[in-house]
Amino acid sequence: MIKVKDTLGIISMIIFVITLSIAVTIWFIPLYQITIQTQNIPESLGLTYDKLMDNYYALLQYLHFPWIQELNLPDFISSENGLLHFYEVKLLFYLNYSVLLIAFVSTFFYLKFVKRTGRIWVLIKPFFFASLIPPVLLFFLAVNFDSMFVSFHQIFFNNDAWIFNPATDPIINALPQDFFMYCFILFFILIETSFILGYQISKRKAFKTSK
Repeated sequence: MIKVKDTLGIISMIIFVITLSIAVTIWFIPLYQITIQTQNIPESLGLTYDKLMDNYYALLQYLHFPWIQELNLPDFISSENGLLHFYEVKLLFYLNYSVLLIAFVSTFFYLKFVKRTGRIWVLIKPFFFASLIPPVLLFFLAVNFDSMFVSFHQIFFNNDAWIFNPATDPIINALPQDFFMYCFILFFILIETSFILGYQISKRKAFKTSK
């Protein structure tokens, strides 16, 4: 029974780290601000920085707030396929937040259980092995981001609506591929940092408990 609790608890912790890192990456607005400024995106689109950010905020609000049913970008038109893709992204965001909430509750009670039973040491190996994965994924991302980007969309979307035509969905010109690469990098850095911290903290606490 304890092994089952450990397995489920550790899985919950890893899922919590992943979904929280996704949420932080989504809301890390400075990443987009830096991207458009360094690549002169506002100038290339004939918009001011503030106007472009207004469109980005409108997109974020649509993707997150259930009461916003339609995507209305102030300065960009959208095709049926474009609207479909953003709707599917909206559903994926909701799925991520739902899993995050469930994983948080499960992780909270599991950590209380581990602390109460004095078994912090069971977290050391899972965090250690989990920390080995993000560097490998970062390597593949550095070697061939294009393939990884395409594979990501093929896994999470069952259509080609994510392939935007700039003529019918000019918003894609405001979302350069480099921005998504930076998002992936930030995501992997966040989970790697979380796993390393988890490993260090659990190791230190286990050592104190054993003394």
